[in-house]
Amino acid sequence: MEVKIRMRKVGKPTSKRYHFKIVAISKSKSRDGRFLEDLGYYDPTTKPATFNANREKIDAWVKKGAQLSTSVKNLLKNKSA
Repeated sequence: MEVKIRMRKVGKPTSKRYHFKIVAISKSKSRDGRFLEDLGYYDPTTKPATFNANREKIDAWVKKGAQLSTSVKNLLKNKSA
């Protein structure tokens, strides 16, 4: 099973105020499908945007062979800078 670390959309579709959970999920699952583990949170609607991720859990998944999505990779890079 291939695992990706990517963002899962949550929030209210009626008001279009979405925020995202960073999750470890099987590559074959849909964006909002059942995930393996919750790894963090990103809310772009706040000023400044709120980002909170558990680096230890993310690193553990990467060591197991999980791939980071482009969006998550950019968020982690910008947070560490």
